[in-house]
Amino acid sequence: MRLDDVPQVAAIEAASFVLPWTAESLAAEVSDNALARYFCLEMDGQVCAYMGVWLIFEEAHVTNVAVREDCRRQGWGEFLFRRVIAEIIPLGICKMTLEVRESNGAARGLYQKLGFKAEGVRPGYYNDNREDAIIMWADLAPQP
Repeated sequence: MRLDDVPQVAAIEAASFVLPWTAESLAAEVSDNALARYFCLEMDGQVCAYMGVWLIFEEAHVTNVAVREDCRRQGWGEFLFRRVIAEIIPLGICKMTLEVRESNGAARGLYQKLGFKAEGVRPGYYNDNREDAIIMWADLAPQP
C-alpha cells in the first residue's frame, strides 16, 4: 500500500466495518509504523482489497482486511491472504493471528480454509455491540 492508496482503502474500510479505521490512522500505519506492512490488490487501477499486518518477532498480527463490495465472493480475499503469507514467510514469520467477530461466519470460514484455528475468545471485544471476538491462529507454511 502506498499513501496515495489510502483514500480508496479508507472508503473500503468505511463500507466494511461499523468501527472503521480513519484515513489518518491508515496513513500513519503506512508511513510511521515500522512494524506494519499493508498490501493492496488493485484491478484496473482501483483498490479491490487490502490487508494490514504487524510483524512482531516471528508472528504476524492481522490488523485489518477487507474486500470492496463489488469484488466480494470472487476469491480475492483468499488470493490476497495467500499472497501476503507468501511475502512474509521469507521474513521469518511462522505464525499469524487475528480476531474476528463471532457472528462473521463468512470470514471465519475463509480463515479456517487458510488453516486458522479458534484458540480463544475476547469477551465483549467490539465496542459497538459488545460482541465477542474469536482469536484465531495459524502456523504458516509455504502456500501453494
